[in-house]
Amino acid sequence: MQLRSAFCITAIFVMASLVLAQEPAKRVERGPAELTSPASGHDMFMSYCAPCHGKEAKGNGPAASALKIRPADLTALAQKNGGKYPAMKVTAVLSGQVDLAAHGNKEMPVWGKVFWRMSGGHEAEVQQRVANLNRYIESLQGK
Repeated sequence: MQLRSAFCITAIFVMASLVLAQEPAKRVERGPAELTSPASGHDMFMSYCAPCHGKEAKGNGPAASALKIRPADLTALAQKNGGKYPAMKVTAVLSGQVDLAAHGNKEMPVWGKVFWRMSGGHEAEVQQRVANLNRYIESLQGK
């Protein structure tokens, strides 16, 4: 009986220590988007995309581990689309016209809305931002 009690007490301590040793859930802190030049796809990518997708766009940014689904490797979009860069689809995703299943509950911001607020509602600037960010992502293909 004493052996059984000792085993139970040991098991309880082991389980309790495992629970206490677990790392707290990581969270992605959202804040206001930094204002960048709408002319620079690179600057926009580094400010808005790199935290999740990584500076090299491989899906391994510093915030990636806090997300439920790993961010896409943006350097392989053309490869996954039969060798052709899906510019229209990327534009639609960036502007919020289409949801991606991988984005689940909108972990990826709808940048079109963010760009709209940044520009004070100037549609031409929103389109310029989306187009230049899209061109920059296209330049990363195969890297």
